[in-house]
Amino acid sequence: MNRGRVTETAGTLALGAWMAFAVLAAVVVSDQGGPLYLDHGLLSWSVGHRPPEAVALARGLTATGTGVVPYALVVVAGLIAGRTWRRRLVAGPLAALCLGAGQAVRYGVMELVARPRPPGHDWRTQASGWSFPSGHATTAALTAGLLIAALCLRAPRGRTVLCLLVACWGAGVGLTRVFLGVHWFSDVAGGWLFAAGWLGICVGAAARWLPECDVPRVPHAPEPGTPHPSETADGPVERDAPQDPHRRGRSRPS
Repeated sequence: MNRGRVTETAGTLALGAWMAFAVLAAVVVSDQGGPLYLDHGLLSWSVGHRPPEAVALARGLTATGTGVVPYALVVVAGLIAGRTWRRRLVAGPLAALCLGAGQAVRYGVMELVARPRPPGHDWRTQASGWSFPSGHATTAALTAGLLIAALCLRAPRGRTVLCLLVACWGAGVGLTRVFLGVHWFSDVAGGWLFAAGWLGICVGAAARWLPECDVPRVPHAPEPGTPHPSETADGPVERDAPQDPHRRGRSRPS
């Protein structure tokens, strides 16, 4: 694992996500918490496309974005990321701490912005508190990000499929909040940006300050023309042979 590269990538992700989140939050505050572009259209579409089966499925999916499920998943992410049981016992609580601290900071931001939720007559599930950024979207995106990071670090073959499934779950939880009428889409987008920024901070800090993982090193390839150490000479080597090839066989002067 290249610590410098991981730290740089995580820092770039965090900086970009926080800048975008700050712009979105400023727009929401300047508009006095009103719906932004696409918010009305997406909510109206959701209200008009709600068969009972889809509502039941959305309620089941949105329930996995809060409570015990996200914490259980991030502990699993820590167990996957750790190479030994000792490191797993450290990585699991650290992943849960990352999620819990992120939720606490998000709650503080939500109280500062104090954006009202969409009209209550469009709700198809229970919700409480202010609207921006979405708590379910933030929690699910953070959980999905930690799982994807762990899978990319330690998972065997087939991790691409697993990462796609986890990403779809994280995005799906956020979209159910719009479908069920309890959030504007900009709330969900704010939750995704907040999660990306917080995840960048946590991953970058872990890559910089945690003890280095015991990753096997790949030996450097030998330079062209350099014989491999395991190769043996075709014959015995004459250590005291003269350097001049024209003097082979001649006796040395006394």
